[in-house]
Amino acid sequence: MQRLDESEVRIEALRARPLSVALREPFVIATGRVDATRAVEIEVRIAHRAARGTGIGEAACLPPVTDEDQPDVLAAIEDRAARMGDGARIDDVLDGLGPVARAGVDTAFHDAISRMLGVPLRTWRGGLAGPASLETDVTIAIAPPETMARLAREWTGRGFRALKIKVGKDVDADARALEAVGRAAPQATLRVDANAGYTAAQALELAHACERLGLRVECWEQPCATGDLDGMAQVAAALDAPVIADESVKTLRDLQVLLARRYADGVNLKLAKTGSIDDTVRIGREARRAGLLVMVGGMVETRLGMTAAAHVACAVGGVEFVDLDTAWLLADDPYEGGYVADGPRYTLPATPGLGVTRR
Repeated sequence: MQRLDESEVRIEALRARPLSVALREPFVIATGRVDATRAVEIEVRIAHRAARGTGIGEAACLPPVTDEDQPDVLAAIEDRAARMGDGARIDDVLDGLGPVARAGVDTAFHDAISRMLGVPLRTWRGGLAGPASLETDVTIAIAPPETMARLAREWTGRGFRALKIKVGKDVDADARALEAVGRAAPQATLRVDANAGYTAAQALELAHACERLGLRVECWEQPCATGDLDGMAQVAAALDAPVIADESVKTLRDLQVLLARRYADGVNLKLAKTGSIDDTVRIGREARRAGLLVMVGGMVETRLGMTAAAHVACAVGGVEFVDLDTAWLLADDPYEGGYVADGPRYTLPATPGLGVTRR
């Protein structure tokens, strides 16, 4: 593969536009609700000596999980584009942006470079050059038990073998919902995600209810508040199924704290938390070296953002849990290309960059 010094690449143009796509069902988690994506599509045009390239990326907001919302990202990118001058370096463009905006710009930049080089983005970041395959779960958001049971039947009927179930508002209601899902899809494994909504005692109460019900819980994601590392550790020590840290790990420093305190068994990688392709891959590789389980996920993204995260998973060298499903939850798909889906099984072809284009 052709070598390229990123410091020699210049950004000639930077553009942003709203990316709002309606969801088929309300996406309700412990901390909020969205009915449409609140993202921004970012496009960059780059120059390297005589070569030119263009790439796109998705900056995915999910308030209150993310501090940034769509208007914030749009304003930040428009301001940066107006002030960056001709031929800006990527570090100068990213400097001072919030993690969501930074992730969108950085993804577009890497898409442009890898397209220009004629290699998949995952290959440019150290992954394999050939086609790659992943199998994702699908998320069932908080809803009445009968609705969640219906969705469980529908998704398993389409071949999904792992269901991510959102909980975290009320232990009794969550137990009833999980029981309904378990009855509707007894063959599925469950990944229970509280989005930081529980105390340790509440998380353990729900876990014991799941044990009594005989549910097949594969992992518990972020059961306790972001800063409640003692609570996370208590849950992780008490349960056989692994605990995965999500909101608690946004940076490499956060990962180092996890490794020092061992309050979880794994970590969820998300571009919108970390702010760049390289930092996300670095956290994933370090977690793997330390023997942690690794999940790759997103906020509520389109095919564009989900494809970028899939390339991250491949660049890391593989992950235990794939949670790249939100494009399935949307009423429309404004993009084509990227991964090829056969139900939950995604194949990433050897297309340069992300391989995603607007319809």
